[in-house]
Order: sequence, then C-alpha cells, then structure tokens
Amino acid sequence: MPRIEPLTPPYTADVDRALRRWMPPGVPHEPLALFRVLHRNPDLASRMFALGAGLLGHGLLPAIDREIVIARVAARSACAYEWGVHAATLAPQAGLSLEQLRATTQPDAAVSAPWSPRHTALLHAVDELNDTTQLTQSAWDALRMYYEETQLLELLVLIGWYRTISCLANGLLLEEEPWGARFPTR
Repeated sequence: MPRIEPLTPPYTADVDRALRRWMPPGVPHEPLALFRVLHRNPDLASRMFALGAGLLGHGLLPAIDREIVIARVAARSACAYEWGVHAATLAPQAGLSLEQLRATTQPDAAVSAPWSPRHTALLHAVDELNDTTQLTQSAWDALRMYYEETQLLELLVLIGWYRTISCLANGLLLEEEPWGARFPTR
C-alpha cells in the first residue's frame, strides 16, 4: 500500500486536464499512480512536468540511449515501479530488446548483453554516478566520443532526474503498475 494514496476518479476538472497532459494520447489505462500521487500537490506536479516532459519528448539524446539510462538508473535504485513502466512502453518503442532490458538489472550490465561501445559508455557513466556521484575522466572521455556538449548536459540531468523519480516512487512505496513489466529477480 502506498504511503500517499493516488487520486482516484472522479477528478476535478483541473486535475483531469493536468493528468491527461501527463499521459500520451490514446493510452488505454489510467494515469500512472505516480502522477496521481503528485497531483495531491498540483503546484509541485506542475513544476515537475516541464522537466519530465522535456526530457522524454524534446530531448537531444537518441530515444534508445535515453531508455537505457532510465532502465539502468531505475534498476540501480531498485525501483521496480519506474523500471516496469518504461520496460513495458517506451523502452521497446525505442528499440531495446528484452535481453538488453533484463541486462540493465544485472550487477555488471555492460557485459550482460550485447551493447554497442556507445551504450557501454552510457552504462559505465550511470554506474559511476550512481556509486560516487562523480565521473572519472575516462568515463567522461568515453562519453565525449559519442555526444555533443548539449547532449552531455542533458545526459547528466536525465540521470539525476530518474534518480529523483526512483527515490520518489520507492519512498512512496508505489506498487508496480498492473500493466507494467515485472522487474526480473536475480
């Protein structure tokens, strides 16, 4: 049971409008529990929307790179909720295979699946930032081989944002969405 109960219908007109903005058009299920909890504080939800939507819908990173980062951050944060949402929807749309998604949950994700050198560099960067909140010069240099400065800035924000989202979902004890992918057990 979540620590803060998600809103349930019927929503006020403002909340209904806001929740519809957070969800892609034509999605066949209720807005995410995370979004429905956030809308218990509409001002906070509104402030969070701009960054979250910007990273997902208007980012400079290739979609597959974005989803590798999100899956790995969620996995390293033990956030089955966020990992499952992306593994069921955006990650496959971006081109991540089931083998690659599962590999993001393994201790050494970079060798647990066939990754390109660019994706290996991404995974190493996520792991370093997760473990130390810093990047070694070698990790930074590996990323610079594949990304422009604007993308590198976005990458660092993306990693931090999904760490925040993972902490939020875990802190709230959110249960996995019924339609989400199940987090693999080791």
